[in-house]
Amino acid sequence: MAEEKQAQAKGDPRARIVDALLALAAEKRFEEISIAEIAGRAEVSLADFRDAFPSKGAILAGFARRIDRAALSAGGADLDAEKRDRLFDALMRRLDAMAPYREGLREIVAWLRRDPVAAWAMNASLVNSMRFALASAGIDAEGVAGAIKLQGLALAWTRVVSVWLDDPSPDLGKTMAELDRELTRGERAAAAVDGLERVAAPFAAAAQAACARGRRAGETIRRRARGEDAPRAAGPH
Repeated sequence: MAEEKQAQAKGDPRARIVDALLALAAEKRFEEISIAEIAGRAEVSLADFRDAFPSKGAILAGFARRIDRAALSAGGADLDAEKRDRLFDALMRRLDAMAPYREGLREIVAWLRRDPVAAWAMNASLVNSMRFALASAGIDAEGVAGAIKLQGLALAWTRVVSVWLDDPSPDLGKTMAELDRELTRGERAAAAVDGLERVAAPFAAAAQAACARGRRAGETIRRRARGEDAPRAAGPH
């Protein structure tokens, strides 16, 4: 199976470009890696590179999708387990998938700390990854509350990854302890967000109804200003 995957990657320019960038990041500062250098390492032309990715940031987004797929394919959720435990397992599977690229990721994380603009740009890709991690654990991430949960989990994940990068233990004890702490904090925050959403729901519904009435009143005024009759209610003829 591993040989088959290697063969597929060898024939896929996109996969080779991703591998090339991660390998180069393990050797030098991310800012110093040029597109031409990545293309040379991946053995693709610049034209093929451009067809595959428009930038180094896009390559990192492609790498994130690779990790997502590996983590989501590694095993289904234990339906008998608590959602928190399912999420813990889903995130640990992501770390397992990231392990072969650890040295390159160390430099990429350092680069994102050096470049807040790049970090903000990569946030959308990270949030999408967390969306699928939550979905695999059976946790809802829709609406305003879901968006807050996703961003909170994305920030927690960056802290977990920072610990993982410097965790030398084979069993990743420090990393698992940090992940456990982050999920505990996240549970409390999510409960607070859900509570606020329930409290705010009646007010939001009232505001939506008021807006709808305002739109209807505005339309009536505009019709009268144009000399149009207001629509008559349907009744028996």
